[in-house]
Amino acid sequence: MMGDLVVELYGTRIGVLRGDWRNFDFVPDRAGVARFGLGSNVLSLSVPLLIRSTRSGASLRRNFFSELLPEGHMRARLARNASVPDHDVIALLRHYGRDVAGALQIWDPNMPGEPREPRMEQLDDAGVAAMLAQVTDEPLGNKPGSGKTSLAGVQDKIVLARSANGVWNRVVDGAPSTHILKPQSSRFSTMIFDEEYGARLCRKVGLAENDTWVDNFDGIFAVVIERYDRTPGDGQGRIHQEDGNQILGAAGDEKYQRISGKVSLRRLAHTLASACDTEMIEQLLRYLAVAVAIGNLDMHTKNISVLHLADGACILAPAYDMVPQRHFSNDGELALAVHGKYQHSAITADDLIAEGESWGLTSASSIVPEILEDLALAVSSEQPHPQAHPSLVGDISTFIANLQAGKPVG
Repeated sequence: MMGDLVVELYGTRIGVLRGDWRNFDFVPDRAGVARFGLGSNVLSLSVPLLIRSTRSGASLRRNFFSELLPEGHMRARLARNASVPDHDVIALLRHYGRDVAGALQIWDPNMPGEPREPRMEQLDDAGVAAMLAQVTDEPLGNKPGSGKTSLAGVQDKIVLARSANGVWNRVVDGAPSTHILKPQSSRFSTMIFDEEYGARLCRKVGLAENDTWVDNFDGIFAVVIERYDRTPGDGQGRIHQEDGNQILGAAGDEKYQRISGKVSLRRLAHTLASACDTEMIEQLLRYLAVAVAIGNLDMHTKNISVLHLADGACILAPAYDMVPQRHFSNDGELALAVHGKYQHSAITADDLIAEGESWGLTSASSIVPEILEDLALAVSSEQPHPQAHPSLVGDISTFIANLQAGKPVG
């Protein structure tokens, strides 16, 4: 008989998930409060740790755990492989909750094989290539029966663990993955190379430290992304994180502001400022300016996250999924409005500054020109991968120059 799902954070049992997919809730454990403190936001800015859960916060708690799961065809395939409905959050977390975004581990003590003994299976390039080729049938590289990984998003990807000597390993039974690999798309053949360039620019201007590169595995190209929520230190190799949807109580496609109006940059910034500090929203404004300047249209609230450290500190996660997209066929709209504007081509530096000022940032007028100058220097010194889109540098250079001249970016 399947029962409550244990929820562990940084190695401490903080509660259980009780009930079925219709009415499940997070029931806190006193051990979590004892370690992290009453009212601690170490799990989530929207789900503080309490002695007992209040009825009014039930929908936020359900949403937080639901948003640990992927969307679209990847979620449907994970559900099919586990022989459960794709709407059944509890059943999906029972199967795939051992290795999720952040430092949580979620599992059913009554499920055969629990508690799991995490392990890894060494791979050569051909083995990695086979997993990339089978990503549609085995999302995230989950091995049938013993793959326990879930990761939000819609894009095909696998997760692996890379040892200190560069050997790749498949993670099994809840071992922490360290890298995300996205294979080349037949529809958007330059995207992984464009994404690598966007990530490199973010590192150059101080918005990220985790490494990203393009690799060739036995003839299959993939962009390799070092996970920023993994570490060899505390938490069994994990650092806790939550994304903007979880913070704001938005679900799935509500990450796009036009869908429901639940999310906005201003709402997210105000939440971060009140729960954490002003430095986080200064960094968020830098993220936003870079996203506009490189033509990243998909900076939605699942692509903005915070890290919750074991000591209770809260910091903005490194920039991720910063993909230049204006050269693809799309409507040119931003996922989140900037100073009331959705159309990327219409955004100016003054709009970026006004957006930041609406968050309460008195320093917005200096932050925006400084990050644009840093980005211009990075673009002048960094060349994209040879298989990136040929207009990448020209497009981004023009966007930056327009913003610096006070013109609309497009």
